[in-house]
Amino acid sequence: MWRTRAAAACVICRSLANSSYGIKRKSPLQNLHLVSRSIHHPYYPSAKFQRPPLRISIQQFSSLNRLPLHKTKLLNVKHGYQSHRNFWLARLASRLLRVRYLILGSAVGGGYTAKKTYEQWKDMIPDLEDYKWIVPDFIWELDELVDIEKLLKALPDADDLAKLMPDFDKIGESLASLKGFLSPGYNLVSEVIGASDLLLLLGSPGETAFRATDQGYDNDKQFKKVSDKEKIDQLQEELLRTQLKYQRMLERLEKENKELRKLVLQRDDKGIHQRKLKKSLIDMYSEVLDILSDYDASYNTQDHLPRVVVVGDQSAGKTSVLEMIAQARIFPRGSGEMMTRSPVKVTLSEGPHHVALFKDSSREFDLTKEEDLAALRNEIEIRMRNSVKEGCTVSTETISLSVKGPGLQRMVLVDLPGVISTVTSGMAPDTKETIFSISKAYMQNPNAIILCIQDGSVDAERSIVTDLVSQMDPQGKRTIFVLTKVDLAEKNVASPNRIQQIIEGKLFPMKALGYFAVVTGKGNSSESIESIKEYEEEFFQNSKLLKTSMLKAHQVTTKNLSLAVSDCFWKMVRESVEQQADAFKATRFNLETEWKNNYPRLRELDRNELFEKAKNEILDEVISLTQVTPKHWEEMLEKTLWERVSTHVIENIYLPAAQTANSGTFNTTVDIKLKQWTDKQLPNKAVEVAWETLQEEFSRFMTEKKGKEHDDIFDKLKQAVKEETIKRHKWNERAEDSLRVIQHNALEDRSISDKQQWDAAIHFMEETLQSRLKDTESVIEDMVGPDWKKRWWHWVGRTKEQNIRNETKNELEKLIKCNEDHPAYLANDEVTTVRKNLEARGVAVDPCLIKDTWHQIYRRYFLKSALNHCNLCRRGFYYYQRHFVDSELECNDIVLFWRIQRMLAITANTLRQQLTNTEVRRLEKNVKEVLEDFAEDNEKKVKLLTGKRVQLAEDLKKVREIQEKLEAFIEALHQEK
Repeated sequence: MWRTRAAAACVICRSLANSSYGIKRKSPLQNLHLVSRSIHHPYYPSAKFQRPPLRISIQQFSSLNRLPLHKTKLLNVKHGYQSHRNFWLARLASRLLRVRYLILGSAVGGGYTAKKTYEQWKDMIPDLEDYKWIVPDFIWELDELVDIEKLLKALPDADDLAKLMPDFDKIGESLASLKGFLSPGYNLVSEVIGASDLLLLLGSPGETAFRATDQGYDNDKQFKKVSDKEKIDQLQEELLRTQLKYQRMLERLEKENKELRKLVLQRDDKGIHQRKLKKSLIDMYSEVLDILSDYDASYNTQDHLPRVVVVGDQSAGKTSVLEMIAQARIFPRGSGEMMTRSPVKVTLSEGPHHVALFKDSSREFDLTKEEDLAALRNEIEIRMRNSVKEGCTVSTETISLSVKGPGLQRMVLVDLPGVISTVTSGMAPDTKETIFSISKAYMQNPNAIILCIQDGSVDAERSIVTDLVSQMDPQGKRTIFVLTKVDLAEKNVASPNRIQQIIEGKLFPMKALGYFAVVTGKGNSSESIESIKEYEEEFFQNSKLLKTSMLKAHQVTTKNLSLAVSDCFWKMVRESVEQQADAFKATRFNLETEWKNNYPRLRELDRNELFEKAKNEILDEVISLTQVTPKHWEEMLEKTLWERVSTHVIENIYLPAAQTANSGTFNTTVDIKLKQWTDKQLPNKAVEVAWETLQEEFSRFMTEKKGKEHDDIFDKLKQAVKEETIKRHKWNERAEDSLRVIQHNALEDRSISDKQQWDAAIHFMEETLQSRLKDTESVIEDMVGPDWKKRWWHWVGRTKEQNIRNETKNELEKLIKCNEDHPAYLANDEVTTVRKNLEARGVAVDPCLIKDTWHQIYRRYFLKSALNHCNLCRRGFYYYQRHFVDSELECNDIVLFWRIQRMLAITANTLRQQLTNTEVRRLEKNVKEVLEDFAEDNEKKVKLLTGKRVQLAEDLKKVREIQEKLEAFIEALHQEK
């Protein structure tokens, strides 16, 4: 436009110079047109080459001509001559008015042109709002939050600060410049504007550079002689130098900001600045994601809140990129082997100290100390291995880690296991499919930012992850592509244009929001973050890829990558978080409506609250064991113990002793067998009976329904607590020793003091024998079949074997009738006699069947005889007191049963005391331990407290918590905005 205006001015100059104006001389151009001296244009006439004036037939006139005065002449007209009037004053006035119009038009046109040029320049200058990211967010608000004057006054002496800070002079200068740094129009903004002007001035390669300078014609002519290629090279070098200059300036300012933030945020012992730190925005957002992770795990769903999902092929450098963004070597490393075995959620936030901590732990790892870094890497590796189930290689469980530090970009990243193409030895067969499913589960979130990591040192055709990413985000609206190991790629790739094609998105079949090239070290795991950053900066400063414009300056370094990812992340958060909050609000309304309709009279208790309620009920029921009466305990113990030992007493003690010839032998046999029984079996049996009795009472209290107040939702939990408590509880080992002595003493006593005890012993013996007789009659009936009444009444018959046993029974009963004092065992000749008698009647029988049938027949006969003897001994207490002198009646069996009965009573009393004094309290302690273990085991609670009601209450709690935290986060987000 300036050249057009200059050309127009030159036309005017030539017209003025070539006009004669009635005077044969030439006016110098410099004196006639002042604008022509300040505009650089090619039409300026030089002294050597002057064009001759244009000769035309018609004389040119201008308002500047000197008009000669002459006489009036007559003009030749159609009808004769007419005198020519001399109006020279009018002509002079009109010519002067023409000069005015010319000046006025030039002024208006020049002003319009200047205004239009100014507007064009203004549009070409970028909006400085886009460069606000250069200054951290807290800087814009620091002048409102911090009173600099008070802060300076509150600072202690230089000697005290020198002990705390190694370079106090430098920090003092930073504090002194803080006020100027916060004020509007700070030099940083001026420098950024200068950088913007320079970038505008230089433009991009291939465009004509424009320069508005006040240099003379000679400089412009010399500049034109430079070829386009050399000019582009010079501009690119100047552009790189300028970018590096401002990059170093930003790094210096960021370093000073870190030191200032430490002084402002940290609480030192001398109380320089004490204030409560509110929870950061990113921490609030991370809490929401943690809650959503648990909620999604319960329903196998996936929320739609934004995350930065880091995906890539194995060993592509995902972890290294993440460490550069976090500015710490926090992940375990390996040479070629799979190290990331489960998703790791890393929440990055700004803080005064560079620390890391896990969600479920309060320990802070100082990332500035190498020993803490090693401990953190070891802890992450342990958690990964523990999360992997047996028979698997990778896990779907997410490890949540928070990293805070000065200058960190706030975002949430999820590092996923590297995508593999082949399952090697030692891996589970489904490892490849599992990794693909995990990656797809995170990437299918429509609001997730996909950070696709590609190894630049390998052939692009070997990439697996790019196909996967293109499937999940075909339009590339939420994908950021990162090319790693660019230093190796520049050395190894024969055609650098291939790298340019990758960064421009022309090589891979995928689209992305942005493309970045980074260098994350030389491959040495012991490198520090600072050395890697220095190496990366040095590489790109000398890289041919950047000098030849194959890569643009804003597409390189992890610093630019971190800023871009953070901007995309927060943009996505602001666009989607309110929609997610509305969705959970609708879900909450639906759940609350369902609860009101199904459980109108019940409180909304989630799983933890229900567990606490069940815990209190169980503890109350355990305490109820102490309220059981001693009589009830002793009756249960005595009855159960006799049921357990009665068979042994009858079969192994009483029956063998009753077969003896006289009372002396009877008593001797009884004493020996009782002593053996007491030493070996009886105490142990008694303890077992006591423990079983305690279990029965405990189970009765745990499972007993309490009318309308009973809630069957606790049944599974109570059953599990009961089983686990019984499994853990063990009776006191010393109880058997003390019990053995007590039982031995009780059985040694044969003194029946009164008639009441004698009658009680007879009653006890009769009950026992009648019970045994009833069992024996039942066995015989099963052997021989039903009698004739049952056969007719129920219309049933006997089997062939029952008929044989019935014939054998009849034959053996004849044998007993012939000899009522027959011993308990059949002789061989008697067996032969019975068999021959049966064969004579046509019944073939085996000798073993005869003996087996004889055992039951004789047992019934003996029990009936013993019962008759009990009836005779009812009046034998008088003879007992006289030791059965001058009496044919002997009641030693009554004394035996009295001794057994007394032993049972004493044993029951002893066990009851052990129960109420010791074992019930120990059981209560075990129940509390079991409940505490169940409270810590969330999976156990989920398994035991199930049902629609529990799940509905749990969902209500989760949804309410998520909605509240989302609303708090949105409010904080609006306040920050």
